[in-house]
Amino acid sequence: MFNSRGFFSSIPTVTKNLLIINILMWVATLALGGKVDLDKYLGLHYWEASDFNVAQFITYMFMHANFSHLFFNMFSLFMFGIILERALGPGRYLFYYISCGIGAALVQEVVWTFTWIDVLKLGDQNGFVALQGQEALNYLLQYNVPELERFFNIFVTIGASGAVFGLLLAFAMLFPNMPMYLFFIPIPIKAKWMVIGYGLLELAFGVTGAQSTVAHFAHLGGMLFGFFIIWYWKKKGVVGGGFY
Repeated sequence: MFNSRGFFSSIPTVTKNLLIINILMWVATLALGGKVDLDKYLGLHYWEASDFNVAQFITYMFMHANFSHLFFNMFSLFMFGIILERALGPGRYLFYYISCGIGAALVQEVVWTFTWIDVLKLGDQNGFVALQGQEALNYLLQYNVPELERFFNIFVTIGASGAVFGLLLAFAMLFPNMPMYLFFIPIPIKAKWMVIGYGLLELAFGVTGAQSTVAHFAHLGGMLFGFFIIWYWKKKGVVGGGFY
C-alpha cells in the first residue's frame, strides 16, 4: 500500500518546503479570487514602475499564472531538486536555487531596460512596433495608458522557471551523461545535450519574440547564473567534476 507519510518524508527538506510554499501561494491566489491582486505586490515589475519593490526579486518566483505553469515547474523542481539537494547539501542547494531565481529576475530587468522599454521612453513608436510587434502595441491601446508610468505597471513576470532552469543547468554540469527522456520520445538523451538544446531554444524564442508571453531571457538568466556558480564551486573543489 502507498505510504504518503513515507513518500513525503523521503523528499529532502529544502525541496519539500519549496514545493509547499509554491503550492500554498497558488492556493492563496485562488482563495482570494481576484479580491487582492497578489501579482501586483509579489510579481516582478520593471524597476521604474510604481508597483516595483526589491522584495519582488524573491517573491516573484513563488507565484504562478495558472495550474499548468505551477505543475510543470513543480514537477521539474521535484525531479531535479531531490537529486541536487542531496548532491550539494541543503544550505548550498537553497543558496543556488534562490541565486538562480534572482539572476533570472536581474536579466529580465536588463532586457526590459534595453529593448522595448527604452524605445518607448524615447517615444519612437515605429521602433517600438518593430521590436515587440503588434501585440505589444495592442497592450498599450487596450489598457489606454498613455502615461509611461502606468504602462510599466502592466508588465509583470512570475514563476519559478528561472530557478528551475538553473536546476536543469546544475544537473547537466554535475551529471552530464545521465540519460534523460523527453515526453513521448522514448530515446535517451544525455543531460548535457538536453540542457544545451533547451538553452538554444530559449535563446531562439527570446530573440525572435516567439511565445512572447514567456520570459525566455529570464530562463536563460537562471541558467547563466547557475553556470557561473557551479563553475566556481567546481574550481574551488566544493563540488565534484561530474558524479555520473
